[in-house]
Amino acid sequence: MKDKQYYIYMMTNYKETTLYTGVTNSLERRVYEHKNKLLKSFSSKYNLNKLVYYEIYNDIEQAIIREKQIKSWSRKRKNELVNNLNENWDDLSERWTDCHVEAKASPRNDICSLVVQ
Repeated sequence: MKDKQYYIYMMTNYKETTLYTGVTNSLERRVYEHKNKLLKSFSSKYNLNKLVYYEIYNDIEQAIIREKQIKSWSRKRKNELVNNLNENWDDLSERWTDCHVEAKASPRNDICSLVVQ
């Protein structure tokens, strides 16, 4: 039986003017929702459709604590976190097509093993 996983993630737009931090139990599904504006929310208002950072946790409580910690940081500190692991601010979800050809059209609960920690 696979352990449940939870994800802290950061989304931005292609101008990289706004940064959103969230938590989810299905990163691929949640990124799909952001990219397709399926939820009327902050992220759809600011067109946040570029996954630039994520972390994986096995404990939801730890994931929520980390999400709140990151949300409390200054924009400068958040930028440094992304820069340390994704210097070019690449859209990490773009790599999923290498693992799941139809990932964008049919999101799954699993993700490729391109863990950024």
